[in-house]
Amino acid sequence: MLTPDRLRARIAEYVDAVNARDPQAIAALFSEDAVQADPASNPPNVGRAAIAAFFKAGIGASETWTFTATAVHTCARNVAIDFEISLVTGGSTMTIDGIEVFAADDDGLFTSVHAYWDDADLSFA
Repeated sequence: MLTPDRLRARIAEYVDAVNARDPQAIAALFSEDAVQADPASNPPNVGRAAIAAFFKAGIGASETWTFTATAVHTCARNVAIDFEISLVTGGSTMTIDGIEVFAADDDGLFTSVHAYWDDADLSFA
């Protein structure tokens, strides 16, 4: 049964996989036909391979990153997180503060995730 604790544990796994910069481990947390859009206004990535490719491109475009779920909110099969990601590229740091909203299936695999952020949520150091 999908419980709030199970969803919170799945988010912890997601945070760990993102911070490990492992696109295959990230994609394995999703169902085969999952939909991912980051930000939500972009065309979605559909399926594990497309999700892995999205993260592989992000890894290739950055030197390091730190991803944090600053708050986790569950409701039935859905979980929303407030997140912060700081990426270092070319010696500069870009930070994005946003929200990701996930849906999960009975097995706890994510069936969708949409990230909500725009230029107002970016800062540079």
